[in-house]
Amino acid sequence: MKKSVEEHASRFDEIASDYDDDNSAEYRACADLVIEAANPSADDVVLDLGTGTGAIALALADAVDRVVGRDVSEGMLSEARGKAADRGIENAEFGTGRFRAPEYDGPADVIVSNFAMHHLNDEEKREAIEVVAGYDPRRFVLGDLMFFGQPDPDEPFYDPELDDPATVGTLVEILTDAGFAVTHVHRVHEQVGVIVAERRD
Repeated sequence: MKKSVEEHASRFDEIASDYDDDNSAEYRACADLVIEAANPSADDVVLDLGTGTGAIALALADAVDRVVGRDVSEGMLSEARGKAADRGIENAEFGTGRFRAPEYDGPADVIVSNFAMHHLNDEEKREAIEVVAGYDPRRFVLGDLMFFGQPDPDEPFYDPELDDPATVGTLVEILTDAGFAVTHVHRVHEQVGVIVAERRD
């Protein structure tokens, strides 16, 4: 991780109120794909790691029994709670948690994450996905910065000082090692994609 969890949390606290307005087209495309690929059942519990302002969790709330969002930034969580209240969504719960310590011990039938895991280095991503696998979800959907080819160092889509994207191959390997079968890889941009992984029986 290029910055500490506390540094990331502080940075997101500062931008939380404007976060939804400042997202790129690639971010929005990723979010839409994550929501579609999550494909939960009506009685499912969905866990959204790195939930931010709750865009994914709240979009899925009407279709499921319950959504649980976890994030390191209290500012982002406050925005998510506010949006849930404004929309009258009562089956969403947001709290502080990290990828490797989500602070949630309930069921998670489907786990999603969008534009968050790239803050971890590859070994930390492995640890995080092992935590995800420990919930024994039916499906894990990861939208994030990821390399489909060799990134142009002169034109990075990401911020090299803050972000540490993995290659698609590395992510597929980590997911496979954790007991998932990767069923779809959607390329949004040469440095942005969505991976859908199903739990192997």
